[in-house]
Amino acid sequence: MDYLLTDEQKMIQELACKIAVEKIRPVAAKYDQTEDYPWEIIKILAQSDLFAIFVPAEYGGTGGGIMDLCITTEELSRACGGIAVCYAASALGTFPIILFGNDEQKKKYLPDLASGAKVAAFGITEPEAGSDASAIKTTAKKVGDHYILNGLKHFITNGGDAETYVVIAMTDKTKGARGASAFIVEKGTPGFTFGKKEEKLGIRASSTRELVFTDCKIPKENLLAKEGMGFIVTMKTFDMSRPGVAAQALGIAQGALDVAVKYAKERQQFGKSISSFQGIQWMLADMATQIEASRALIYSCARAIDAGCKDVGTSSAMAKMYASDVAMKVTTDAIQILGGYGYMKDYPVEKYMRDAKITQIYEGTNQIQRNIIALDLIRQAAKIK
Repeated sequence: MDYLLTDEQKMIQELACKIAVEKIRPVAAKYDQTEDYPWEIIKILAQSDLFAIFVPAEYGGTGGGIMDLCITTEELSRACGGIAVCYAASALGTFPIILFGNDEQKKKYLPDLASGAKVAAFGITEPEAGSDASAIKTTAKKVGDHYILNGLKHFITNGGDAETYVVIAMTDKTKGARGASAFIVEKGTPGFTFGKKEEKLGIRASSTRELVFTDCKIPKENLLAKEGMGFIVTMKTFDMSRPGVAAQALGIAQGALDVAVKYAKERQQFGKSISSFQGIQWMLADMATQIEASRALIYSCARAIDAGCKDVGTSSAMAKMYASDVAMKVTTDAIQILGGYGYMKDYPVEKYMRDAKITQIYEGTNQIQRNIIALDLIRQAAKIK
């Protein structure tokens, strides 16, 4: 389908595709095995100004938006979902500053993030606060001109490698979700350390660590928005970032389909290509249709966000939920088409499947996305007379 991309968006797409094919694909298996953070690729993305595309021009960006981010993430994910999420997770950590930072905070942090000189991360998840974001236990107590942070965040993408963190902590436990606040915390701040790097099923090129705060003292100027706005900061950030997760899932699915189609054309059984078998053709047709439906939903949601639409929570949840479910199905079907070879690490489809699974889990499980969608439907039904 022709999604009527602008000339600039086509250039971004071509650039991201070129980097994916020439720089990422040849090293994807290596990073999956070693679990090293892909700094060499991050530097290439930075030099290509791809960290700038979603940052306002007045703060060092190119003034693009979520659509540009989705296009880029999709292309990078076709080569490696793990490397792509290092890029997308920096966007996740940058969005709260774009959305809620004051001018001074934006001038201080956004130029380095836009240039790729530093990467960002977002810290909300805790051992007992995953889907229930209101149950966080990390605290921030105001003492004079500073806040003192204590607590633990875990499963934080880019943890330990990022330089700039947006962290959600409770400033007033008695108010529940309304007692949470958002803070910018810099790597190297005394009292801010990291736990072990997690070993994961997929997206192994990305780093996932605990953030540990022990009497971590940060200036009051690092408070984002106002006290008690942490939950709103989180929800508005996820509304913007979930299409990016959807785009990651989309790219993973497209990459797996690319491999499956190529293999089906080359693989000979019973004296002919298996792509001539109707059973294989139907599988490929379903995979391609589901991928295209995901792309249409993601791009529509991204354009709505960029156009300034306020109520995008439901469409964002739909895009993330549907695309990630499709990614899991398509990658599984790709393995089936490759048969025994699909199960082997010599072929990339088993990695695509491992990378796909997390897209159904992080930034809100797909069960949570269904809750968001259903509750909105119920609210809308109440307005019908």
